[in-house]
Amino acid sequence: MAEERIGVYVCNCGTNIGKVVDVEAVAKSALEIPGVALAHSYKYMCSNPGQEMILKDIEDNQLTRIVVASCSPRMHEATFRAAIKRAGLNPYLLEMANIREQCSWIHDDSAAATEKAKALVHAAVQRVKFNEPLESRTAPMCASTLVLGGGVTGLTAALELADAGQQVFLVEKQDHLGGNVARLDLTAPNLDSAQDMLHNWIERVWRHPHIRVFLNAELTSLTGFNGNFKPRLRTEDGEALDLDAGSVLVCTGYKEFDASRIQQYGYGRLPDVITSFELEAMLRAGKVQTRSGKQPRYVSIVHCVGSRSKEYHPYCSRVCCTTGLKYAFELKSALPAAHISNLYSDMEAFGKGCEDFYRKASEARTQFVMFAKNDLPAIREAAPKDGCNMLITLKEQLSGEEIEMPADLVVLMVSMEPREDAGAIARLVNISCDKDGWFIESHPKLDPVATTTDGVYIAGACQFPRDIPESVVQGRAAVARILGKVSQGQITVDAVYSEVQEKLCSGCRTCFSMCPYGAIEYIGEKHLSHIISAVCKACGCCAAACPAGAIKVRHFTDEQVYGQIEGVLQG
Repeated sequence: MAEERIGVYVCNCGTNIGKVVDVEAVAKSALEIPGVALAHSYKYMCSNPGQEMILKDIEDNQLTRIVVASCSPRMHEATFRAAIKRAGLNPYLLEMANIREQCSWIHDDSAAATEKAKALVHAAVQRVKFNEPLESRTAPMCASTLVLGGGVTGLTAALELADAGQQVFLVEKQDHLGGNVARLDLTAPNLDSAQDMLHNWIERVWRHPHIRVFLNAELTSLTGFNGNFKPRLRTEDGEALDLDAGSVLVCTGYKEFDASRIQQYGYGRLPDVITSFELEAMLRAGKVQTRSGKQPRYVSIVHCVGSRSKEYHPYCSRVCCTTGLKYAFELKSALPAAHISNLYSDMEAFGKGCEDFYRKASEARTQFVMFAKNDLPAIREAAPKDGCNMLITLKEQLSGEEIEMPADLVVLMVSMEPREDAGAIARLVNISCDKDGWFIESHPKLDPVATTTDGVYIAGACQFPRDIPESVVQGRAAVARILGKVSQGQITVDAVYSEVQEKLCSGCRTCFSMCPYGAIEYIGEKHLSHIISAVCKACGCCAAACPAGAIKVRHFTDEQVYGQIEGVLQG
């Protein structure tokens, strides 16, 4: 092996690393490793001055390989690869040592953390000596986009893409467009008509020459890879339809919580306990009444039904509080003489204009009654002498007393939860769901609409509870990502992927069941497995499972891994 000149850069990451790890000692230790030409520490290596330091050192000191000890490669590996590429080095001659997530963030003992950081840097130096210069490849990019879901997010995305001149296939499982918003009367906090807003969007979608709408249809399979997907639909008439799409945008929305699961609320048993969407139907029809056809004198709105609960869903659904305040206004308008009360454990009126909305609701002669999050109200049928349909018993938190409230109509603000088919959709498009069932993004801050499968994006309330403005913003963010790829006319295939060494492959297909990305195909005439490089993520599952040792993972060769192990032991 030719003598290498390796540059080592240790990042303080502000105080994230420097508060626990002695970065100067780590840099000084790296200078003792054979092949290291220089070593520096800096407050923020990912900053422009930090990157410029690396570029200048490469030019002035003829550095051949670079090691950066900082945060996780998931955060800034692409940043540093791009930096050394500008200096004329192959981007794959970079190695990162994670001394933040794997060191400073998990240790309190500064001396021990510093010694561990030294070992991690030593391992990175020994590994980078075996890194090979790799080159990315390109493939043609299909400009069409498959959009799953015809709610506000899907409609927004379809129109944005189509207005940019791109073909869109909009697939909706129901017999109409609009999603859950089509079930609403007014939107908070400005009390605008949801139907008027949707009518404009839907009319534009149906008229647009670049949008093809499929109602009562669903995706049954998705093959291919980023830029060249092959979706198959089952259409309204039951026939299979094959399409070509370069990108897939999943915006399938949410479903409401089943309120009958909370038995003490009596939903399904007490006829005048209804959900928020059932009240919306009454408001759209212009008639709010009990099941007996009478106008209610006492209406109670119960918040957090299924949300912020260890038993049901631990998360906040975020839109329920503001929607409950909206109902207070609408009910006061429809029933001026009625007594309206909001029963809540916490009030989360987030978003632009919503705090003022909350203040106005409190001034509109509506009552606010607070209960404990773990001590829910109980609703029972009232006796004839009580003068109401139901009685609500709860421990009121401000007074600390147990009280009874009359109610003729109870509205349950049901939480948002993942659709029942979310898992099936995730498997079809090869993305993941979190512990609650929501689709997982590539990175919550840096890549919130992408997924771990290149070319597949998520937006709206299929990812987590969101209101209409957030869903629209996310849909447009995904469109921006898609149009950015389309404008290039081709996709770049990462140089890191697995390869089958045909002379060693027996065609046993063990690797098929191990690949989580569906990147392996079988070539029948050759009796060999073949890995589609554009789909492969170089996770290494196939290489580990191959009984013949016929699969090699580029950038993760045996020499690199052994070098890394030796470095840790020596460090």
